[in-house]
This record gives sequence, C-alpha cells and structure tokens, in this order.
Amino acid sequence: MARGFDQQGGGGIGPGRRIRRGCAAGCDRGAHRLRRNRAQGTDEQRTRLDRQFPGQVRAAKLGRRSADPDIRVDIDSFSRPVLHFTIKPREALDPVHVYVCHFKSKAPTKVFRESWFRADETTYKKHATGLGSAISTIRRTAEAAALRFMLSEQMKGTGTPVIVLGDINDGQHSNTANILTEQPKYLVGDSVGGGDTSLYTAQTLQEYRNTRDVYYTHIHQDIMESLDHILVSEEFYDNSRKRVWMFDGMTVNNDHLNFDNHKETGTNDHGIICATFKYKPIKAEARAIVEEDT
Repeated sequence: MARGFDQQGGGGIGPGRRIRRGCAAGCDRGAHRLRRNRAQGTDEQRTRLDRQFPGQVRAAKLGRRSADPDIRVDIDSFSRPVLHFTIKPREALDPVHVYVCHFKSKAPTKVFRESWFRADETTYKKHATGLGSAISTIRRTAEAAALRFMLSEQMKGTGTPVIVLGDINDGQHSNTANILTEQPKYLVGDSVGGGDTSLYTAQTLQEYRNTRDVYYTHIHQDIMESLDHILVSEEFYDNSRKRVWMFDGMTVNNDHLNFDNHKETGTNDHGIICATFKYKPIKAEARAIVEEDT
C-alpha cells in the first residue's frame, strides 16, 4: 500500500502485499501504457517493467590467481519483474524514480524436478532442502546485484532522487539488503555527508529516533522478521548535504499477523510499512538559520 505526498510537501510511500499484488496484476496495464506513450511519441517514460537483467551484469570470477575456485552464475532475469516509474511530489522539482521489487523467497527451490535429481534420487532426496535453499539464496543475491546495477546507472553523478520499495525476502542487515544499499554510514548530530549511490533504510532511520526496535513485517514458524523495506537515496536522508526531503517517521501495520485466522478476515501474511517525508531542503534550512542570526 502506498501513500502519496500531501499538498504541504510531506507524505509517505510504503510497500505491502497489496502493492506487490497490484504490480503483478497491473503488469500488462503498465506495459500497455508504456507502449502507448511510445506510440504517441511521448519522451517521458512513465512506467517500465524489467524482467531481464541489464545485459552488462556479470557474476563470474576465475580463480587463476587466487585460492578461490571459479564461480559463474548464469541468471539473467528476475523471478518477478521490477516496476520502475516516476512521481513528481512537487512540480518545480525533478521527478523521483521509484523501483518496486519482490525478490526470490527463502523457501527452498524445488529441485526434485531436475534431471540430476531424478537420475540419483537416493543420494539427493535427503539434501533437497539444503540444495534448494542455496539455489534460492543465489537467485535472490543475483536479483539484488542486478537491481543495484540498475540503480547505480540511474544515480551515479546525476543527483536523481530514488525510492526502492518491496519485499526483498531478507532482513535489514542481510547481504541482500547490503548489496542494494551499499552499506552507507549513518551520521549523528550536526554531521553532514551522504552517498551519491547509497540507499538508506527507513527502518534504520526510525531506529535512530526510537529507544527500542520492534519492527517486523512477516512471521514464519514464530520467527518475526522485517522482509519488506523502504530504501531512499541521499535526497531523503536527514544528514545529507543534498537533502531535499526530511524523514518524518515510519509505521508498521502488523497487528493482524498475530492472529491465526487473520487470512479469514481478508488480510495477508505481510505487514504494511509506511515512511513519511517532509519537504525541507537543507539549503533552505541553512539559509533560514543564517537569516535568524543576522
């Protein structure tokens, strides 16, 4: 579920199962809209669906000069398309690029259909869960790397504000999340900085304001995890030199996950998160402070 920016310049955007299902249901509509815009000669590309990885993505390493064995990952597409669109919270500013993703789940890939499994089922049957989980992890990692490639192409040296929403099926400090965010340093006090291609998690931004972390968006076998994330570029980071929007808080609607019959009431198996940002450019703030002192 997503909230738009309000007329005063604040607002919020948050991913939940509804927005993901909406993406799946709206893929054909989005693709049709994009084709229609192109047919009409529209330069602005409002909606894009990417199933394939960028052609330049490579995940191979030859171990000729190290003790590491060779590795090559031949994955060239997302398990679910990445939705890319733009929004204009304020007419006078450049558009914000939004990416919506849903990565491969932690559930083990079903390997029993594979020819190598069927050829020696006696050996592999007892290892199906471990091997299947490894394959799912490799795919999820490859998807994160491919989306990171797309984000870096969009962000590097351009000052483009970016928001990433979605179920990455991994936690806040997981390798999947680290690939997407590039692990930026979170500053405190009056320190300023920011990373050109970095992404900041709304969960971490909220943790800097709370004294306790109780965030979770999914429960599996009584384990509570935050699988759904909102990641934002430095234009949405309070301590960035290029801040345009200031973080105003994050909420997680997850009470329904604690009831065994919650699906019977029409809810889904994920919580819904919403992050709110206020329009407060750092340059305007600095100018106001100077004017107060003079």
